[in-house]
Amino acid sequence: MKVTKDKVVSMHYTLKNDAGDVIDSSEGKETMDFLQGHGNIIPGLEIALEGSKKGDKVEVSIELQSQDQDGNPFVVTVIKLDDEKITVDANHPLAGETLHFSVSIEDIREALEEEISHGHAHSAGGHSH
Repeated sequence: MKVTKDKVVSMHYTLKNDAGDVIDSSEGKETMDFLQGHGNIIPGLEIALEGSKKGDKVEVSIELQSQDQDGNPFVVTVIKLDDEKITVDANHPLAGETLHFSVSIEDIREALEEEISHGHAHSAGGHSH
């Protein structure tokens, strides 16, 4: 089975910056599960994983640029909040950086109808909204 739209993918990943510092990792933890083709992960990573198989190791570098649902760059972080105004920062903390992912595909399965209708993978123990 290959990573394609409407498949639930279980992966381990390590994310590093240009300096080689580990920013995040799932190693030693549970896998990260997501529904392929539904925007559950960074778009460039989702594209790079398309067609991969269980056991594949994928290395991909992606320049981070956050986008709204129309594809426009956009992220807001509230910096200060008082009674009269809100101060925001529209830059993601990793904006402009190249993210280096090392991914191993641990499992791929057909998504349940409920997962497809909800637009995301559900854990093995169930899911509630």
